[in-house]
Amino acid sequence: MKRYVIGRVISGVLVVFLALTAVFFMLRLSGDPVLLFAPMDTSRQDMNAIRERMGFNDPLLVQYGRFMRDAVQLDFGNSSRERRPAMEVVTDRLPATIQLGATSLLIAVSIGIPLGILSAVKHGSGWDKFARFISVLGQAVPGFWLGVIMIMFFSVRLGWLPTSGRGSWEHIIMPALTLAAFSMARYARLTRSTFIDVLGQDYIRTARAKGLTQNIILWRHAFKNASVSLITMTGLEIGNLIAGAVVIEQVFAWPGMGRVMVQSLLNRDFAVVTAAVVLFAAMYTFANLMADLAYGWVNPTVRLN
Repeated sequence: MKRYVIGRVISGVLVVFLALTAVFFMLRLSGDPVLLFAPMDTSRQDMNAIRERMGFNDPLLVQYGRFMRDAVQLDFGNSSRERRPAMEVVTDRLPATIQLGATSLLIAVSIGIPLGILSAVKHGSGWDKFARFISVLGQAVPGFWLGVIMIMFFSVRLGWLPTSGRGSWEHIIMPALTLAAFSMARYARLTRSTFIDVLGQDYIRTARAKGLTQNIILWRHAFKNASVSLITMTGLEIGNLIAGAVVIEQVFAWPGMGRVMVQSLLNRDFAVVTAAVVLFAAMYTFANLMADLAYGWVNPTVRLN
């Protein structure tokens, strides 16, 4: 198990390293970095001075080494808009993104998994057809469109919920439901297919022959074996939630990392964009590491690797 954990940690560090490398070279390949954030009326003399001050006249490998050295220290420069460290700008928005993502994951799990179990147990019935319809609908409807429809209906028409922003518990209901819709559908479909397979196994038939109740069979026997696939999927779904938050935070004006990253792109504040990308990559890597460790706890055979 120790070798397994060390291997996963090394893989996570490699992912963050590749993300840093990709950001560095994409910024350079898109053209002269100074042209990306300098005002249109900047004189040639001032642009040359900016290149010299920021080290863009140095060889590419020298720039890359300096960039990685600063990145290890979480130093991505100052925000050109807010005039403070870029990482500080991003981490100020981190709690809002974690709140939205955690709430969405909780909704997706608490609705999607029971819906999938119900669909598997009532296989072929009207409940099964209804659950499959909800699953297909959840994966087919774009998140930004669902968010706009929810704002128009629950905020504008009924006046039940605030349209945007972050404050009371009412503000998070629509963003969290919108972000959770896709993941909830995926959980329901995976749970259904996994439970149908598990419930057909010989040990389940033996448990029924012993006279065990349906609840004991589902939660003590079937769920433990089905949870391996669900844990693996959770690590992937956290990545989907992180990516989806970039869009959903814009729709609902949720003050998280995704919103600040989009605003920084529009304002050509690439120090903040770089810090946000790296932090997103680190969050995704950490989430996958936790999922892998949980998988190893549920499936003892992983401990031998």
